[in-house]
Amino acid sequence: MKRQIFVLGILFIALPLLGQDGRQKFASLGDFTLVSGEVIRDCRIGYRTFGQLNADKSNVILFPTWATGTTEQLQGNVGPGKLADSSKYFVILVDALANGVSSSPSNSRLQPRMQFPKITIRDMVNSQHQLLTRELGIQHVKAVMGISMGGMQTFQWIVSYPSFMDKAIPIVGSPRLAPYDLVLWKTEIDAIRKDPEWKDGNYTVNPATLQMAEFWVLIGETPQRYNQQTNRNDALKSLETDAQKPAPDAGDHLRQIEAMMSLDVSDAFGGDIEKAAAAVKAKLLVVVGTYDHVVTPGPARDFARLLGAEVLEFPSDCGHQTPACEEKTIVPRVAGFLRQ
Repeated sequence: MKRQIFVLGILFIALPLLGQDGRQKFASLGDFTLVSGEVIRDCRIGYRTFGQLNADKSNVILFPTWATGTTEQLQGNVGPGKLADSSKYFVILVDALANGVSSSPSNSRLQPRMQFPKITIRDMVNSQHQLLTRELGIQHVKAVMGISMGGMQTFQWIVSYPSFMDKAIPIVGSPRLAPYDLVLWKTEIDAIRKDPEWKDGNYTVNPATLQMAEFWVLIGETPQRYNQQTNRNDALKSLETDAQKPAPDAGDHLRQIEAMMSLDVSDAFGGDIEKAAAAVKAKLLVVVGTYDHVVTPGPARDFARLLGAEVLEFPSDCGHQTPACEEKTIVPRVAGFLRQ
């Protein structure tokens, strides 16, 4: 879980036949209206399902993707002994808008590149709600969980659709980004837009790949951890190597960064975060890393405090890589929380 962090029209009778094998599927939502009033034309949402849906449909876990991540990458967190145990739950992984699988600047035929409208985390959540309710016939889930931007979507879910889930597990996510986070993501946008290869969004070569590799080294984990794991002679060489690896499409990345920067779960409550918290009905387990420099933990801790929710905090040097580093601790805690 390194750089990729950042960095259905089916009737009820057909629900037991939903692919339990994790194959990539798509649902067409038609012309999907965004919070802004703009429209994603011919909107498609990618998803994968694992496990068996029980008779009363009470064992569903929804698990959206992190920033630039795909359900193909996310499925490593599904299975017995994993975050989402598909031997007990019916797990639905969803490709968030603009991740290059669901409708995105990189794959939209009708709205390519920067013709693709700006989106918000609320739009991602609204599209997922439509997927579940209209296409999959699921009106309630056991839990929503997510990592990084998936955690941000989890926070938005509990405010936008408070009766839709029993529990929620945002992991290194945020209900609204802290000032430091906003500066970080603005720096990434500037790096993309100011790269000569950007060409006002009409790029033929993916821009700013070296800069993105540099960013993730600086913020993905603590300096102490990086210094312990990296030989001084190899540090700069590794940046060049990372820059040559397949990277997320810059337009997709840009739209998801904008979505994260605009996130504020209190925006439907006049900016009153206490009113937003009062709307929440789900029981929460909030997981944060003390030294996470990608999504700093303050806003998540503060929101959890308003809810009286349990916070599982790790003061290790893993930073934003806490979900991977602390997997042996997090997985059983999540399992226990879901059993409660």
